Amino acid sequence: MQCTELEVSGCRAPGRPRRSQSVASCALAAFAAFGLAGCSIPSLSTGFGSSILGGSTEQTKVAGVSEEQLLSAAKADANGAAGSLSTGGISHGCPKFVPQERGGNVTIYEDGRIGDGLAVKHRGEITKTARECIVEPGRLTVKYGFSGRVLLGPRGKTEQATFPIRVFVTDASRQEVAADTMQVAVDLNLDRPISYFSAVRIIAFDVAQGSRPGEYKMHIGFDRKATAGAS
Repeated sequence: MQCTELEVSGCRAPGRPRRSQSVASCALAAFAAFGLAGCSIPSLSTGFGSSILGGSTEQTKVAGVSEEQLLSAAKADANGAAGSLSTGGISHGCPKFVPQERGGNVTIYEDGRIGDGLAVKHRGEITKTARECIVEPGRLTVKYGFSGRVLLGPRGKTEQATFPIRVFVTDASRQEVAADTMQVAVDLNLDRPISYFSAVRIIAFDVAQGSRPGEYKMHIGFDRKATAGAS
């Protein structure tokens, strides 16, 4: 059985990078207005629909979760508006897929200046998540995806920024049963204060006897420990 669901999270955005004194003033004002503390992450869920699939995990190549779709969703929600909405038929066969507490965003500072609002280079935010599941006896295969944005700060510059991401699965007792790590590269540009990213991966794990797939939960977050200057 295939089950699908899209979850959307919203964060509030800081400002533009410093290119001149006037631009820097705007950036500082925006950062002051929105703050660099963690943002709340409401969710929006939309059913992709469902169909019956065979038992082979090779059939994970199905429509619904795609980098293009997630990227478009992230761009359409450029302001990170808060709020929640549920539409469509939501299947309970898929684990929930949620950003970790504080893990859904990360702020990168200049070396030695962590916590200084004037030293912010850029901020990454995971704003959209989606997953599809293929449920088999004792086994669950999840095709998951996520997208988000990177906002330039007062000390932002044109460069390629790399963000380590970690996804892990927990069971009903909150024990980790599977994990996946990856690097997301984003091209930043002083002429474009907001850049976007998306990725789609597959993770599979065993479902313990007597457990239901819906009892498991997937978590995603930026790996701060693997990112220099991160907070």
